[in-house]
Amino acid sequence: MTTPAEPALKVEETAPKVEEAAPKVVEKEEEEPQSELTKKFTEKEWAALKEFRKGLPDVFKKAYVDKEGYTPAPIVLWTVTIDPSGKKDAKASVVLMKFLRARDLNVELAKEMMVHTLRWRDEFGVDAAIQETFPDDIFGNLGHIYGRSKKNEPITYNLYGKMGDLKTVFGDKNRFMRWRIKLMEEGITKLDFETVDQMIQVHDYEGVGWNSRDANSKAAASEISNIFSNHYPEFLSHKLFVNVPSAFTWIFWLFKPLLPAATLAKMKVAGRGAHGIGKELLPLVDAAQLPKQYGGTADAPFGTK
Repeated sequence: MTTPAEPALKVEETAPKVEEAAPKVVEKEEEEPQSELTKKFTEKEWAALKEFRKGLPDVFKKAYVDKEGYTPAPIVLWTVTIDPSGKKDAKASVVLMKFLRARDLNVELAKEMMVHTLRWRDEFGVDAAIQETFPDDIFGNLGHIYGRSKKNEPITYNLYGKMGDLKTVFGDKNRFMRWRIKLMEEGITKLDFETVDQMIQVHDYEGVGWNSRDANSKAAASEISNIFSNHYPEFLSHKLFVNVPSAFTWIFWLFKPLLPAATLAKMKVAGRGAHGIGKELLPLVDAAQLPKQYGGTADAPFGTK
């Protein structure tokens, strides 16, 4: 008699337990604080800005390398706090974008420009110059900030025919430079960096002749022009030259081919006399904000006569 075979033992193969990896937590990027101006940034500009912001600690260290034991800390630049830690702020974004746009969104060049600007401000003593008082009988008629454009941009008037004695104005070139920087900084305080971050400059040559410039004045003009170009990026929307003697207009045309297209687009020789100047300025400035001598209806507290 055959004994039935016992059923084979079933051996269950068990694969080693593999613990499931925890799902990746993707941190949501903090939203950028927005203003009327930042909403106009392009995607390319935002990308450059974010990269620029990461490099701020390095910018600050290079700018203040001569300060022993320096640790990057927030600074105030043009009334706006710039935090090297990368803290997001709409006004700071607008200021940083100025450096980027001035260098065609090249982040490395923008960083370099900011390093030189911060270093120059420290060496020149811009904050001290802003607090200085300058002789009104020498500088009182040379520059004025008056009115706003239709875009709410402040307007600065530079009256070259009011220079008077050139030796008195430019004899102390450093004093003239500090006065001119103060005028520029005062104009910048009129900007809120939320709705407006640029200004208009009107350069009035009424009364200027061939004898209105000497070696000191030419040197000062050249130096101040370089300072504004290198350390005050993208602050002008328009630069208008008015009452320019016909004998001088050739100078503008002579240098025209040498100027970058973006700079040239902001510059214009805008005619002579109230009617001629008004044709150029009234599309930009309401008559009530424009002095009568420039084609408006405002009784400005300064004049060209």
